[in-house]
Parts: sequence; structure tokens; C-alpha cells
Amino acid sequence: MTDQIKAEQANDSVGALILAAGTSSRMGEPKQLLRIGDNTLLGQVLANVRGVSLAQIVVVLGASADAIKHQVDLAGLKVVVNNSYHQGMGTSLAAGLAALEATVNAALIVLADQPFVQPETLKKICQEYRRTQAQIVIPLYKGFRGNPVLLDRSVFPEVMALRGDIGCRAIFGSHPEGIVKLPVEDAGILLDIDSKADFEKLKIFRSAAPGRAALELADLKHREMPGDSQSRPELVIVGQEAVAMAMAGLGRLLNFIVTAVDPLLSVTDFPGADRILRDLNFSHLPKSAERYVVVASRGKFDEEAIEQALETESAYVALVANKKRGQEVIAGLREKGVSPQLLGRVHAPAGLDIGAHTPQEIALSIMAEIVRQHRKREVGSVS
Repeated sequence: MTDQIKAEQANDSVGALILAAGTSSRMGEPKQLLRIGDNTLLGQVLANVRGVSLAQIVVVLGASADAIKHQVDLAGLKVVVNNSYHQGMGTSLAAGLAALEATVNAALIVLADQPFVQPETLKKICQEYRRTQAQIVIPLYKGFRGNPVLLDRSVFPEVMALRGDIGCRAIFGSHPEGIVKLPVEDAGILLDIDSKADFEKLKIFRSAAPGRAALELADLKHREMPGDSQSRPELVIVGQEAVAMAMAGLGRLLNFIVTAVDPLLSVTDFPGADRILRDLNFSHLPKSAERYVVVASRGKFDEEAIEQALETESAYVALVANKKRGQEVIAGLREKGVSPQLLGRVHAPAGLDIGAHTPQEIALSIMAEIVRQHRKREVGSVS
């Protein structure tokens, strides 16, 4: 019996839960039904999942359930309609996991807006689960955490108890020893569609020549550092949300070297940056006497980025998040063994309290805190 056949048989105890109940509020229309070539977005996701030998596939619908049933081939799948979808992803997770057969030992949690995850990647995640008996398997692309994740049945009760619009990430901090991170060569695990701009970018990805990486679709070469870079403080921004963009402009105005960190960025996407880093590995950055790191990834890479910042002894480490999310991240890192001394250096939430509300105001409050830290270091150095 070949290794491939053994692996496929081992996958028989693994099922898939496809979350397709969202309202697509940022898109303005049901994104599950957007057309990608001859298929719908959800149809392409189903085709990818069907390419793997799985014990069961459950699809959770909610908003636009009737339209999806009419336009997407759901034959052979177990369909669950979550009438409480408006209460958030937690209700869809609970409904879907409850629908899995008792013989299913683990489940891939698949997002309906990620059509480019390769079936081979799904197979590798299942194989890693069988090999390690992990409670949670998380795929990584160039150090960045992606989806789908795989959950062992032992953590189903915790996930089913989640409330609100939160996903599986909420339980990661409770299982530091049970998590296995699997590096994969598949940028599709990071590509999701929340807005029309995302959809246009992903259409470009689909039209690329076969075999070309997503990151080759634009000019993603690192910009050269200015000649006086060693004498200037460095501002490292993780993520590409509105706060991150505003910070880049302020950082450049204040004469910081600005480095943007995100797996899918190009210099045209982030015009305020001097350099783009697409690996979540700060050791690739030039040495800097003063590195100020701000994590603004909206939960995608929070823990990993903060770890990198602390390991490289950055002068300032901050997380753009509300107080509750900041406490969750700190607790998760503490569970992983990061020392209280290091965690005490993390500013979460980031910035001075100036009553900021808009992304630009939040960026200003963070830059004010960074400038204060920078000037204190200067005074200390002179003394």
C-alpha cells in the first residue's frame, strides 16, 4: 500500500465544516455567489474541499440561504441553516460542529470566502493531524497564520461555547501545547474576500499563469534603504488596515524608516513604506538600534508578530486592538511561555489616550507614544 493511499485512508476520520452563513456586509451583496470564472465563490471552495478524501462535509448557511441553495451544487453534503447567523460566527461554528457525525474525530474549519486554498494543502493539514495527534493544526505561509485550521474533537466543546463574532482563534491561547503549526507553500491560505477591492485583487491572482506565486503579481521587491538608515529610527508596521496606512504617512513625515510587514503587500499598496517585508521573520530586517513595532493586523498575525518583536528586542512593541483583545493576546503568549517581564513591555492597547476615534487619530496617538519613547531613549543615551 502506497504512502498516498495510507494518507487518504487516514483522512477518513476527518470532516470539513464550511462556514457560509455571513451577511457580506462589507461586500454589499452575497459574496458566496460572486462569480469566479464559471463557478461561484462558494462553489470553488466546495470543489477544493471535495478534492480531499473526507468522512463528511457540512455546510452552514444563514444569510441568503435560499439563493445559495438554488445557485450552488450542494449535492451529497449536509446543509445546516443557522437562523442565528446575525449573532456572529460563533453560532455557525456551534451549529456546524453539532451536525458532524460522531465518528468524525476532527474537522477542517473552512471559510467560504477563501477559494484559492489548494486541495493538496488540505490533505497536508489532515496528514499532519494524523501524524501528530494535535488538538489544533494551523497552516503557515512564510510565518503568517492562515486558514483553514483543523480542530480535534477534544476542543469542540470549547468552540461550541463561543459567543459573538469570534472564530476558533479565541481558544488558541488555552492550548499552547496542543497546537501544531504547519508551513505550507500555498498563499491561498491568506487570501480571503471581504470587500470589492479584495475581490478585484483576487481576480488578478486567479488570472496569473499556472504555478506563479500570488506575491509575484506585483512589484514586491524590497525597496532599498536610504543611505543614512542606520542613524534613523525604524517604524515596523504589521498589517495593512487603515490605521497602518495612516501610521506609515506619519512615520515618514517624522523621518522614521518605515517597514510594512504583510504577506500580500506591494509597494504600490503601501506607498508610505520604505521597505516591504513579506515574511513574518524580523531577523530578515537590517540591524536597527531603535525599532518601534506596531501590530495592526486585525487579529490575523497578532501573537506571532508580537513574539517576533520581543525576540528581536525592539524598543517599542504595541498592539492596535481594544483592551479585551489585548488581554487575550497577552494571556495567550503567557500560556506559550513568554516571560511576564517581556510581556510587560507590550503596549496593548497602543497609543496615548487622546480620545482618538478615526484611524488617523489612532495613528496619531500611537506615533505620539513612539516619539515620547524615542526622545526618552535619546536623553538616556546622552546621560
